Amino acid sequence: MEQKDNISEIECTEKIQAMEDALYVIGGKWKLRVIIALSNGSKRFNEIQRKVVGITPRVLSGELKDLEINGFLKRSVNVEATPIIVEYKLTQYSHSLKEVVESLMKWGKMHRIKLKQESNDR
Repeated sequence: MEQKDNISEIECTEKIQAMEDALYVIGGKWKLRVIIALSNGSKRFNEIQRKVVGITPRVLSGELKDLEINGFLKRSVNVEATPIIVEYKLTQYSHSLKEVVESLMKWGKMHRIKLKQESNDR
């Protein structure tokens, strides 16, 4: 972050706003975890909850609604099945997050290694 970019005040504001928009939509403890849990196909509510360890049903319900509103997943209801089957599936739009998620995972691994090395150096 020490590198100085010669950007204008307006460009700086635009970059901050874009980052705030992204974090508003995918930020928080659970959203990306839910997206990753759905990355290999559609799942029912309880399947998602089992994959996303520690999330409560109430929080998961809210996260699924937010992700649906923002176009990242589709909720489908099969009323002809007994019992009724509700499944969640990622949309094509959710694939626009692929590079973001991969970059975050790569950075997270690097950061974890750095912290372990610093801890061992003490």
